[in-house]
Amino acid sequence: MPALSDQRVVITGAGQGLGAAIARVFAGRGADLVLMDVDGVGLQAVNDQIGGAATTITVDLADAKATARAIGAIPGPVDTLIHNAAILRPEPLEAVSLATFRATLDVGIQAAFQLSQAFWPDMKSGGGTLIFVSSQSGIKGFVDETAYCAAKHALEGFSKCLAMEGADHGILSCTITPGKAMHTPMSEQNYPPELKAQWIEPERLAPAFAHIATSRDMALSGQRLNAWELSQEHPL
Repeated sequence: MPALSDQRVVITGAGQGLGAAIARVFAGRGADLVLMDVDGVGLQAVNDQIGGAATTITVDLADAKATARAIGAIPGPVDTLIHNAAILRPEPLEAVSLATFRATLDVGIQAAFQLSQAFWPDMKSGGGTLIFVSSQSGIKGFVDETAYCAAKHALEGFSKCLAMEGADHGILSCTITPGKAMHTPMSEQNYPPELKAQWIEPERLAPAFAHIATSRDMALSGQRLNAWELSQEHPL
């Protein structure tokens, strides 16, 4: 059971919302953090909140070459990846540009592939944890979400394959959905009033991520987890 203080943890989409909340919680427990986001200003603000201890990398994860350079800037082997970055631009099919569709898929699944593949060799020798943030859009379809649903569905299948390949090496791979309406900049733009009335702050979901990373319970590998339920079962 590796403590967070013994882990290097990469969090994508860490400049706001859920990624920032996880970063704050993990920093408080001594994790060696590498935070990635396309928003350098937001990323710096989060790092300031945690005392400037993290390695911050401003990167557009839709750009494969930029993602490769970002991976090269990580100062050593990675114990846990939390791939939280995503693009959600609700539009009817006929309005979705090829650029938007590709960027959504590239951030969601291409970056997941690049990051996982880069960290895999070290994880094979010492174990590791791969956590991919999903949503209801990973198992259902929604109007005006063709690109986002495609990316999340792909992530679900990708994680299941990694769970199978990593089973003999102590590599846990899972997806996780919030389980509750969550207050983030993305949800502020896209949630209807009835969901906004129910939302919770993302810090309340962070215990789930800490539990997965520290327990490295292989029974969770290949699963689609509920962050709200897991946080209630394993509070910090």
